[in-house]
Amino acid sequence: SIVLNLGLLFFFKYLLFFSDNIISLANLFGLEWNSPALNIILPLGISFYTFQTMSYTIDVYRRHQKPIKDFSLYGCYVTFFPQLVAGPILRASEVVDQLVTKKKFTLDMLQDGLKRILYGLFLKVVLADNIAPLVDDGFSIEAMQYGGLDVWTLAFLFGFQIYFDFAGYSHIAIGCARLMGIDFPENFNFPYAARSFRDFWRRWHISLSSWIRDYLYLPLTGARMMNTISSSEGGLGQELNTDGRKRSKDTALFLTWGIMGLWHGANWTFVLWGLYHSTMIYAERQLQKLWTKLNIRWNKRIGWMVTLSLAMLGWIPFRAQSLNDALIMFGKAFNPFTYLQLTMRENVYLITALITVSVILTYEIDRIGRKLKSENSLAFIPLHVMKYTTIMLLVYIFFRPISQFIYFQF
Repeated sequence: SIVLNLGLLFFFKYLLFFSDNIISLANLFGLEWNSPALNIILPLGISFYTFQTMSYTIDVYRRHQKPIKDFSLYGCYVTFFPQLVAGPILRASEVVDQLVTKKKFTLDMLQDGLKRILYGLFLKVVLADNIAPLVDDGFSIEAMQYGGLDVWTLAFLFGFQIYFDFAGYSHIAIGCARLMGIDFPENFNFPYAARSFRDFWRRWHISLSSWIRDYLYLPLTGARMMNTISSSEGGLGQELNTDGRKRSKDTALFLTWGIMGLWHGANWTFVLWGLYHSTMIYAERQLQKLWTKLNIRWNKRIGWMVTLSLAMLGWIPFRAQSLNDALIMFGKAFNPFTYLQLTMRENVYLITALITVSVILTYEIDRIGRKLKSENSLAFIPLHVMKYTTIMLLVYIFFRPISQFIYFQF
């Protein structure tokens, strides 16, 4: 089952990538090979349902999941439409029992589902799609022309665009499922409020991070999985007490992230993105050991500022046109002599600063609001009505049917 799944994924997504690289390498040694004349069309959602079917196979093998006897039920789990093309990545244990149970329709289901769909549309249509032109214009500039401030600005802009875009899709998927009485696991939890890279990956694309951790990273360390599925909040790089012979966690970390980067796309820029994050997590491990020895406590506010800055910078290879462009931009970002070299319009820098401040304030307001709501929920009814009325109007005004979600390409 695993060989078949990975074989299909390799053929459709990576065959041309690896063949082109092998041909380029052969040409360096004077061998003249031509690229195969293939026009491979990538099947819809193949990366996501490949992971879902593999997780089911592995969970049955580990005796974490009972085999599904009804093939139509299994097919419904694999191809359940709300999350098929961009996640969250579902495990059989999370949804199969819900698909079997006949739910009675309630107004809470309707209300919760519509609220999530509206909020997701707001993130996508109002925020992500209006940031997109600024990002596209910025990355269309020749990499050598960037100044250091340009690189940081584009990193933050694209970081916000992909967050609003992807989190927006996840909210819509969760809302659609909720309308049918199915509860999906959360996929985002204010990732830009993270205070470390491990914390970031407990908050960003949670379903992918936990999948990679349980089915790739931990097995590579030699850990023997127990009879309970580990929490989705663990995050990639998180320690876990398991039985079995341990291999090098550092080697497993870098190998896992390299594969995770390649999963996002058949390009060396994604591998660089994965290795960048593995380097950050490795550095955190070493610093934590050092601080423990020196009895130093890391300031949480400083940790947040450092994590936010470096996490945003990590989006550069994810969006750059080529590996060479990504490396040039990294060099510019850490070259203080280029910071006065500005190549974009002045309002782009101002807009980026305003979005950054707005996201920080939104997180704080949400945190305070949840605390107050638990104390007096009735007082928040007028505010909720105003909030969702405004969201509906903004979605209606800014809706453009031609803007697809970023993660559709992965």
